[in-house]
Amino acid sequence: MTAINCDMGEAFGLYRMGDDAGLMPLIDVANVACGFHGSDFNHMRITVELAKKHGVKVGAHPSLPDLQGFGRREMKMPREELTNCLIYQIGALKGFLDAAGMKLNHIKPHGALYGMAARQEDMAHAVCDAADIFKVPLFGMVNTLHETVYKARGHTFVPEFYADLDYRDDGSLIITREHEAKDPDEAAAKCVRAIKESKVRSVGGKDVTVGSATICIHSDTPNAVAIAAAVRKAVAPYLDAARH
Repeated sequence: MTAINCDMGEAFGLYRMGDDAGLMPLIDVANVACGFHGSDFNHMRITVELAKKHGVKVGAHPSLPDLQGFGRREMKMPREELTNCLIYQIGALKGFLDAAGMKLNHIKPHGALYGMAARQEDMAHAVCDAADIFKVPLFGMVNTLHETVYKARGHTFVPEFYADLDYRDDGSLIITREHEAKDPDEAAAKCVRAIKESKVRSVGGKDVTVGSATICIHSDTPNAVAIAAAVRKAVAPYLDAARH
């Protein structure tokens, strides 16, 4: 069984990013920004309450401290400093979850941090250092340090597939600063194949292995709602029936 997740809650102050209200009814899990790449205390609370209204589980989506770059620029941070950075963000979101009577469902690093933790041991261990405190599953990619380090550290690893991003020939994810619109039907077909065959076609035309316990759609992809609707319809037979 699988579930659909979405990176969201990424507005900031009067700036708007993504159609969270349109996406929430189409997903099972929300990865909520924690203020360091998007969001703030008001938007975190609004997003948590919107998720509760729709019966959607909420996980933390912490970032490198890069608000201007939307967390999609790499930074050099020592392991201990990054751990503190993550605890700070996750703890803030957990406060709003506590206020709503909800549980923290998981942790999923955002953007550049997600990519760096996939290939740099110190970054992966920093994610685990923070997860040691909150004791929730970690989302990540198969055949990367996400899988090997998270599992070795005793954390539940949830393999993730991306409906709206491309993969390199080595199976790594292409994380762009700004996401382009994708064909909803093609995205849906990719998801079905990922679930049934654990494969996706790379930008170089190779079949690479992927996991699909959860499928991600980004709220800042221009046609995210259309993609989410198409994906949900296509993967309906494989979805976890226990969403609500």
